[in-house]
Amino acid sequence: MASLSFSFSVSSSTPFVRPSALLLRPRSSLPVIRAKIREIFMPALSSTMTEGKIVSWVKSEGDLLSKGESVVVVESDKADMDVETFYDGILAAIVVSEGETAPVGAAIGILAETEAEIEEAKAKAASKSPSSSLPPPAPAASIAESPAPAAPIAAASAPGKVVATPFAKKLAKQHKVDVGKLAGTGPYGRVTPEDVEKAAGIAPAPKVSVAAAVAPSPPVPAAPAKSAVSYPEIGGAKIVPFTTMQAAVSRNMIESLSVPTFRVGYPIATDALDALYKKVKAKGVTMTALLAKAAAMALVQHPVVNSSCKDGKSFTYNSSVNIAVAVAMDDGLITPVLQDADKLDLYLLSKKWKELVEKARAKQLQPQEYNSGTFTLSNLGMFGVDRFDAILPPGQGAIMAVGASKPTVVADKEGFFTVKNQMLVNVTADHRVIYGADLAAFLQTFMKIIQNPESLTM
Repeated sequence: MASLSFSFSVSSSTPFVRPSALLLRPRSSLPVIRAKIREIFMPALSSTMTEGKIVSWVKSEGDLLSKGESVVVVESDKADMDVETFYDGILAAIVVSEGETAPVGAAIGILAETEAEIEEAKAKAASKSPSSSLPPPAPAASIAESPAPAAPIAAASAPGKVVATPFAKKLAKQHKVDVGKLAGTGPYGRVTPEDVEKAAGIAPAPKVSVAAAVAPSPPVPAAPAKSAVSYPEIGGAKIVPFTTMQAAVSRNMIESLSVPTFRVGYPIATDALDALYKKVKAKGVTMTALLAKAAAMALVQHPVVNSSCKDGKSFTYNSSVNIAVAVAMDDGLITPVLQDADKLDLYLLSKKWKELVEKARAKQLQPQEYNSGTFTLSNLGMFGVDRFDAILPPGQGAIMAVGASKPTVVADKEGFFTVKNQMLVNVTADHRVIYGADLAAFLQTFMKIIQNPESLTM
């Protein structure tokens, strides 16, 4: 199924197409010559994105591009995005094909200004291609004799800046090897320690000696233990790899396990809230918007619940109350953010929420619309779920899980039984910055707002 996408203009801090000359020439008093060949690189479409997948190329090699045109659809860890070019030119070469992934910042295509530069651009693309690192590097003598193949390597590095691993630089200094003259065999032409050792005439250390030393040791029988825990294959089963979004969710859930969390539950009567909902439903207000507004108002009074611990050493008190709300997707989960929810009136908040949901379903959310949350709300009440626990999102202090409102028999102070609608609210919090008393006080405030909801419409 074709992925939906939208036009995404990358900010000046993360340009989509960058002039090679500007990257290769240090600042000086010399006049700057505008580059005619530019790299199209994998943009960072979210704060958590480390690599992107090419869903499809909107343009083909040789196509003429105009500024603002969509060139490629990239799948990030949150959405599929149409990425535009900021320059006119010709798509001379595609470095990363459809279905392949590349790290953020890696070249995925080459843009030439005129037809005269196409061949030069293709040569540059050949040096950027990951497959170019597969063949063994040419001997140092052959590099000196044939300067043409070495040109793409030099084009990948700025004068005075060596694209090499830290250990490779250290070895080069020890053995007095000029890494600037080496053809790197690592990803995207990066010089590796093996390249330096080869240039210095040092034979690589035999790896078999390590295996030989380990072979007689007792831990060797532990190998079968790994295969023992593997799951048996079931006939007819189909293995489906994670999408980029599902992989991001998986990473976040694993990261959440490192945070010490605890949970506090609270039953809240919802008769007054249900009555208000009937009045405002016709105006486009959803129950999720009501709950988000109530949570935002309570967070203003309890800023510690809106805080987070990002380094394990300090509190981060957020100046804005941004309520992230979990939305189920066909291939994962995303949390659109109602920014400054405490400052928006209920009807504007509801309108904003409707727009966010539509954009989320169409995978058209911009990064700031899903990665700026300070507190998360997860509502499964519409599915009839009466209670559940939510997993704390990385970088936040708390998440609220809201169940369905159901008729419940309750006793008043005099011991008389009545039937009232109640919902169970469970909050999961980071115990490094939020304590039990903090959550209890927050939930009491939240309960008072829900049971006296007139303030939600003010």
